[in-house]
Amino acid sequence: MIKKITIAIDGYSSTGKSTVAKQLADYLDYIYVDTGAMYRAVTYFAMQKGYISENHFDKEALINSLDEITVGFEKAKPFETADVLLNGKNIEAEIRTLEVSSFVSPIATVPEVRRKLVHQQQLIGKQKGVSMDGRDIGTVVFPDAELKIFMNASAEQRAKRRYEELLKRGDKVVYQDVYDNVVERDRIDTTREDSPLIKADDAIEIDNSEMNLEDQFHIILQLAKDRIAGRI
Repeated sequence: MIKKITIAIDGYSSTGKSTVAKQLADYLDYIYVDTGAMYRAVTYFAMQKGYISENHFDKEALINSLDEITVGFEKAKPFETADVLLNGKNIEAEIRTLEVSSFVSPIATVPEVRRKLVHQQQLIGKQKGVSMDGRDIGTVVFPDAELKIFMNASAEQRAKRRYEELLKRGDKVVYQDVYDNVVERDRIDTTREDSPLIKADDAIEIDNSEMNLEDQFHIILQLAKDRIAGRI
C-alpha cells in the first residue's frame, strides 16, 4: 500500500493555494478541503443574518448562532471540484464575490469560529491522504503534517490575478478596490491575535510572483512525491 501523507498549504490571499491544493488532490487521489471556502460560508451566513456589514459586526450574535451552521462539500460529478454547502444549500457562487471577501478576515479573527472550523478540518484529515489550504493549516490544524508549503507573491501580482478572475466571472470591479482588499486582508491576517498567518518553521516557502500554474504544480508535486517516498 502506498503511504499517504497530509499536505498543508498556507499563504497569503490570491497566491493560488486552492488551485495547487486541488491539483495535488486530483493527482494523488487525496481529499481536498478548501478551508478558505469554509470561512467564506460562515461570512455569508453572517451577512445574510445581518450580523456584519460595512460599519457593524455583532460578534456575540454570530457566536451564539454557530450551532446553526453546518459547512460541507459536494461534488456534482466525479473528478470535479467540490462545491461548498451551507446547511445543505449550494452557495459556491455566492461566497466568491468581492463583498464576501471584504468581510472574511474579520470573521476569521473570531476564536469561536476558528475553533469550530478547525475541529471540522481535523476530523476530515484524521485518515491522512488530505490536501488542505488556508492560513494556519501547518501551524494550527496539522502541525505534524508531512509536507508544509507557504505560498507568497507580491500584492500587486495577487491583486491582478484576483481582478482578472472577478472580471471573467462578470463582476463589475475596480482594480484599486481589489488591490486595497488584498492589502487589508494581509494586514488583518498577519496581525490577528488568534492563529495569525505565519510561516511554520518547517514549511517550504514558494514565491510564485513570476511562476505559472503548471511550473508551480510540478514543483510542489515533486516535493509531495519525495515525502511520500520518504526521500526527504
